[in-house]
Amino acid sequence: MTTLQFADTHNMVAFLSKPAESEGFEQIVDFLNANPIRYALTTNPTIYTLCIEQFWATIKVKIVNGEVQLQALVDGKKIIVTEASVRRDL
Repeated sequence: MTTLQFADTHNMVAFLSKPAESEGFEQIVDFLNANPIRYALTTNPTIYTLCIEQFWATIKVKIVNGEVQLQALVDGKKIIVTEASVRRDL
């Protein structure tokens, strides 16, 4: 498996304007602009970098009951991320 780690490019805010240089991306930009996820992509919230770094420094990929889980420790609390939790929260 690939080693998961924190990268400075995580949590970048998206600019959803149509690119002039890249043909073929107009439909994707239109879709994202019409979708409720646009807010999450374009809002510039406060990012707690220390928590993100702790997450990526302690993350482990595990399979529990046939389900892939990302397990990490942030501020002493166990964090578990599953596909179902991501789908629910989006």
